[in-house]
Amino acid sequence: MSRALDLPAADGTIDAHVFTPENATGPLPAVVLLTDIGGLRPCYHEKAQRIADAGYAVLMPNIYYRDAAGEIVPAGQSFRDPDVRPTLVDYAGQLTPEAQSRDFTAWLAGIDAAPEFAGGRVAVVGYCLTGAFALRMAAEHPERIAAAAGFHSANLAKADDEHAPINVVGNIAGRVYFGHADKDELLPADQIARMDEALASAGVHFTTELYRSAAHGFTAKDAPSYNAEADELHYKRLLTLLEETL
Repeated sequence: MSRALDLPAADGTIDAHVFTPENATGPLPAVVLLTDIGGLRPCYHEKAQRIADAGYAVLMPNIYYRDAAGEIVPAGQSFRDPDVRPTLVDYAGQLTPEAQSRDFTAWLAGIDAAPEFAGGRVAVVGYCLTGAFALRMAAEHPERIAAAAGFHSANLAKADDEHAPINVVGNIAGRVYFGHADKDELLPADQIARMDEALASAGVHFTTELYRSAAHGFTAKDAPSYNAEADELHYKRLLTLLEETL
């Protein structure tokens, strides 16, 4: 149960989708779902609908709207294909903290204007590179973000990255949950430890969990790293977080 929604933004028009449960009769608590580096595609539509079916209105924006609308990766291909990867890396490279900030504002304005969403606090969940986006959104809009979650997040706390989201966690007021893959080369143990320490020092209510025998991308059904057991655990943890915060 979804519909297309165009969101005015400082850098253009964001093509997005809104998902609700079947036969929804009124506005529902809002969840922003951000795709992994592969962008909009069927497995993320499925993910958004499953979350919506638990009683939420889910906004899934195209994070690459500045460059292209709709699905970026051709059917049957993935980020790992050599003729696809450079395009996605280029698009992702343009999503600077400043660009993200402008998009956060547009997403929240879109939620406030669309009838599917109840007013008030919002949750945000990101995957892969957008785990960092969710954390940054919670830091920049503490009055609105009740919960931020990241699964198989990438590069949250690189020691030499002045733009890493670890540097802004002191502003977070909502709950934070991280589901990390224990075999994730994009978020090694030292980064996880630094992030946990920063969140604890800032007094953020957070949970970090290591998913055993899981690799980066474990929730993406179209990835060779997909892990059905870890994916089900991710839904269980995420829906519990949403229930407790929204």
